Formats: sequence, structure tokens, C-alpha cells
Amino acid sequence: MKKILLIQLSLVTLAFVFAISLTRSSFAGHEEEIKQTTTLQINQTENDQVNIVNFSFTPPTLTIPIGTKVTWINHDDEPHIVMNTDKRFISPVLDTDDKFSYTFTTPGTYGYYCSIHPVMTATIIVK
Repeated sequence: MKKILLIQLSLVTLAFVFAISLTRSSFAGHEEEIKQTTTLQINQTENDQVNIVNFSFTPPTLTIPIGTKVTWINHDDEPHIVMNTDKRFISPVLDTDDKFSYTFTTPGTYGYYCSIHPVMTATIIVK
């Protein structure tokens, strides 16, 4: 009985090792492609966000492709209002952890500021 169990266990282990080797071989040579795709997805997430921290916009200049939706997130304890200098977009009052998003569909340079704290300025460049 012990020999049958050992043989069955050995067969299960062998099948598992074989399945792993098949999976690895199907991805062989694609490691760089997988890494680039993962990096691209991470960068896309980072590149469409502006953080409001310590009464400043971070990053102060953001370059994005046409059609990108940018999200501002207020991490300060004070309220802020994001306003484009040409008044193309204006957020509601953003309290702590509130978000505001705007999709840029036209190329150009968009200056913006906090209308409550006008010394807070930044720029979005759409290419």
C-alpha cells in the first residue's frame, strides 16, 4: 500500500514539475516584453495624477498625450480649487483626499492654479 501511495505521489509531483516547465517555456524570451508592459501600465497610472501636497502641485509640470484624463488629489488639510488660467476647467472645492479629473482633448499648454491660494501654480503640456 505504501508503494502505491509513493508511486502516486511521485506521479503527481512529476506532473506538477512538467506543468511548471511548460509554463516557463511558454514565457521564455518574453521577460523583457512583460517587464515593459508592466512598467508602461505603472507609468500611465503615475503620469495622469497631480498630487496637492504642502500647498503645491506635484509634479509642477506634467506632459501628457492628447486624450489623457488627469486627476488631482488633495492631500493637504486645507481646501483647494484647481482652476485653469483660461477657465477651461475648474474643480469644486477639494477637501482632504478629494479628487477632481479633467480629460485633455486638445494639444497645448494649460497653466492652472489654486483659486483659494493663487501662489500655487503649475502647468499641463498636452502633445
